[in-house]
Amino acid sequence: MTAPASGEARAPMVRLEGVHKRFGSLHVLRGIDMEVERGSVVCVIGPSGSGKSTLLRCVNLLERADGGRIWLEGQDITHARREQLRFVHQRVGMVFQQFNLFPHKSVLENVTLAPVTVLKRPREEAARRAEELLTRVGLADKIHEYPERLSGGQQQRVAIARALAMDPHVMLFDEVTSALDPELVKEVLDVMRRLARDGMTMIVVTHEMGFAREVADHVAFIDGGVIVEQGPPEEVFENPREERTKRFLGLVLEH
Repeated sequence: MTAPASGEARAPMVRLEGVHKRFGSLHVLRGIDMEVERGSVVCVIGPSGSGKSTLLRCVNLLERADGGRIWLEGQDITHARREQLRFVHQRVGMVFQQFNLFPHKSVLENVTLAPVTVLKRPREEAARRAEELLTRVGLADKIHEYPERLSGGQQQRVAIARALAMDPHVMLFDEVTSALDPELVKEVLDVMRRLARDGMTMIVVTHEMGFAREVADHVAFIDGGVIVEQGPPEEVFENPREERTKRFLGLVLEH
């Protein structure tokens, strides 16, 4: 891989400009503008159905935008074809609400599968890296277990290790604690806190307002497919400008 051009190195990790997405007559994203700087954490908050997950899926091209442009590390990926798709999928990791682990494969096999099959890494090298990552997420003693023997929080941490095994440049998290019992949420958020401290670029769709306030460098509030308000967490949470933001925060912070 050649070194990035100087302009590419200075570019934001992710940039969206006027992004629209429709599903039939449903206009889900209505002109999203966002920049994610390298090494920063952007938390995306908002009510259910506001377009948050669709935004993430457009960034990693699981969904194609119907309008606007998306850049990754300075490259326009809006209309990416085969080679550029490989560029995107090697640099963007994603963790979903559901763990999506292969039940018939051990934890170690789940984490090594993509590096071996997609990146063509030697199995031994992939296994060493997987063990490092599983130690990093606190699961060194579970590498030979199968998903059914793990708690939901442990399975989600395996899913994070699996995404990290591809050495992504940016990680997308889509409400990764929403399917967990309350007592398991902290262990997953702690892993994400450590990733943030280590300098991983992250876009996090979350309803965990305490996490967003603590970890985010930038918070974007989305409602009705538009970014209603965005800025540093202390501004968005402590002194929101827009009435829609105030109403949303008033509801969620009461609970």
